[in-house]
Amino acid sequence: MMTRIITGVCLAAVLAFALAMGGWVFSVLYMISICFSMYEVFRALGEAGHRPVQWPSWLCLILSIPLYRMVGSVSLLLPLVAGACMLISAMVMFRSEPRLEDILMSAMPLACVLLPGMCMLGLQNAPERVHQLLLTILAFGIPLMGDTLAYFVGSRFGVRRLCPAVSPNKSVEGAAAGLLGSILFSMLMCGIFSIFAPMPPLWHFIVLGLIGGLAGQLGDLFASLIKRHCGIKDFSNIFPGHGGMMDRLDSVYWSTVVMYIYLNLSPFGV
Repeated sequence: MMTRIITGVCLAAVLAFALAMGGWVFSVLYMISICFSMYEVFRALGEAGHRPVQWPSWLCLILSIPLYRMVGSVSLLLPLVAGACMLISAMVMFRSEPRLEDILMSAMPLACVLLPGMCMLGLQNAPERVHQLLLTILAFGIPLMGDTLAYFVGSRFGVRRLCPAVSPNKSVEGAAAGLLGSILFSMLMCGIFSIFAPMPPLWHFIVLGLIGGLAGQLGDLFASLIKRHCGIKDFSNIFPGHGGMMDRLDSVYWSTVVMYIYLNLSPFGV
């Protein structure tokens, strides 16, 4: 437990530094995180006996960085990802033993890592720095706070299993506590940031905490399903006590999509 706490504090310090610096510093550090996550997923799929085609996904990632900086919109990534999926399909179909699951497994990191990961950079398009910081903190904090509260409540009071076929240790009680933690964190951020700039009504943050918390829990379960399928406990061991990059960001990726949608529909405007 002490190792887990120390690693968590170090990760929080790196995140705080990246948030404080913003701009290129945050973008570069986050892109490195996406690269680690994609590598971990591809490696896990390979260990499970799949033969994923990787280079179209890496090409898509490399091209997405300058394209995003030039255009400033994540929407441009959609045709890029579609093109990568077509290349993947072609590469697998011309193998001596083409398998449909290899196409699906090759494309999965694009959908579960690259696209949601790039949505985090899309949050930096918020019109004001305070809005960028708020939405980015929510994208990280809502699932992480929910995960923390779910762990402590679920380990002590959890009785009913939430999704035993995917993650036997998760409980309904822990999940409910996690959602409460996500909502409370979102409300807290509303109170803090309202000191510096006008904020949308409080109910916006209650909804964001609820939907973002749900998305985070689903992202965590999805990553658990991948690990169960691949027969691994963690995606890697680069973070002692926490596993790999994907183990840390699985829920964040999903909650980021919620924040990006909100940014494009919200009073902030883009």
